[in-house]
Amino acid sequence: MALELNIDYSSLTGRGERAVNEDFLGILATPDRLGFILCDGLGGHGRGDAASRYVVERMKRSLEQSFTIEDSIMQAQAGLLQKQIQENAGEAMKTTLTCLTVSGDQARLGHVGDSRIYYFEKGKYILRTLDHSVPQMMVSRGDLREKDIRKHEDRNRLLRVMGAEWDSPKYQMTGPVPVTRHTSFLLCSDGFWELIDEKMMCRTLKKAKNAREWLGAMEKIVLENGRGTNMDNYSAIAVFVR
Repeated sequence: MALELNIDYSSLTGRGERAVNEDFLGILATPDRLGFILCDGLGGHGRGDAASRYVVERMKRSLEQSFTIEDSIMQAQAGLLQKQIQENAGEAMKTTLTCLTVSGDQARLGHVGDSRIYYFEKGKYILRTLDHSVPQMMVSRGDLREKDIRKHEDRNRLLRVMGAEWDSPKYQMTGPVPVTRHTSFLLCSDGFWELIDEKMMCRTLKKAKNAREWLGAMEKIVLENGRGTNMDNYSAIAVFVR
């Protein structure tokens, strides 16, 4: 007998101390699954906000039509490259992507870039998606400690993004992972996770009664840690399964 799961979710996005918010979020519900999408347009390229909005909206349409995450990402990538040509945007329209789908008692995670998806069980941190960045590559080689990614001078140097030409698919899939009445997920841009560590994510999660309360507690920490630092845009989606 299938387990009846109640899924509660909440989202937030903020400009931080920047002039423009280049993050964009999307949530969709179909009879078969829930989908959560978060993109962070690349700052400094001028059209990051347009890229993130386009990819989220294109991903939503594809997922609503029952395409897989993989096919949806490839369609969004192709569409973004075409949009660059149509708008004479050249290299200016790029973005990260995270996508989480929950169907029945399983979840699938897909990502490109350094926006993250965290997976928690019973309030404990289980895993996260691995950044497509220079510091993450250094961690995998043993040249850098995991905890030092947040402060590394090259933390914004990305190795994979949506909107760059791919000679092969550059997305990365995680899962399926099991979903129970004690599962939680967090999708977030680097402007969020750089200012709160996994220990505080877990501490606030254990105290929270719902997804909105959890996000609110984490946002307070993010804002406090980011104040006066030319704080980046920050965005997050919290998913509670109960």
